[in-house]
Amino acid sequence: MNPPRLRKRLLLLLGALLLVTTACSQIPSEPHDKPSPGTSSGTGSTGSPGSPGGGKPRPIWHPEPGTAWQWQLTGKLDLSVDAPVYDIDGFNQKAATVAELHKRGRKAICYISVGAYENFRPDARHFPKDVIGEDNGWEGEQWLDIRRLDVLRPLMAKRFDMCRDKGFDAVEPDNVDGYKNDTGFDLTAGHQLAFNRMIAKLAHDRGLSVGLKNDLDQIPQLVGDFDFAVNEQCAQYDECAAMTPFIKADKAVFHVEYELPADRFCTSTKRLHLSSMQKRLHLDAWRKAC
Repeated sequence: MNPPRLRKRLLLLLGALLLVTTACSQIPSEPHDKPSPGTSSGTGSTGSPGSPGGGKPRPIWHPEPGTAWQWQLTGKLDLSVDAPVYDIDGFNQKAATVAELHKRGRKAICYISVGAYENFRPDARHFPKDVIGEDNGWEGEQWLDIRRLDVLRPLMAKRFDMCRDKGFDAVEPDNVDGYKNDTGFDLTAGHQLAFNRMIAKLAHDRGLSVGLKNDLDQIPQLVGDFDFAVNEQCAQYDECAAMTPFIKADKAVFHVEYELPADRFCTSTKRLHLSSMQKRLHLDAWRKAC
């Protein structure tokens, strides 16, 4: 074989190799840093907001005015009540119970006290003594110094993590009107607004709907931060009209009376589109819905 022909063949071979290499380099490949489904940032814990154990984030639930509900915090939970919404204790109820409620087509609200210390909760030892104030009228409970957002934010974040991880759809944060009570701290309306908005953000950051409990005077300022309201005894104290901003915003008002019989308030609260029922004060399974 003469040298010129060999040189030509070698050049052809090199050209073919170059074409193959270029083509291979243009084949798209899967990126190695592609995030796995359900990952997100800014939640402060594993999983994505509103998705227990991972998975796609759930949209935040917005209950409409007039939605019926059941509120049970004591006794064996009765799952047979014909109500599309259950408000139950976040610590005492398990993820399996929430899953069963969902299986039955119901929404589950996680009851959590945020403005009062409870000495019977498993995380009680994590609350510094200097943020614990006067008794709030319930055994084992004392008001918290809501000015201390630096202390209370991480504690409440862990509680809301628990609600999310158990699969709850929403939270009912209790004792969010300490500034109107004798707490042992010099609390103002401004302190309460800041604390309540922090609570609402903690819930929303986790994909949870959140309700404003009582705190009637601050409804005009807070109705935009909360997705529904929970009220006790507005009929007895002639305060139900104060809930109107939530109704006008197409947000449910879950309302109970303890001392008035249902036939004394149902007509008026239905007219206001409240989700009303009569309950016993210790909030067992019994209810009389309007």
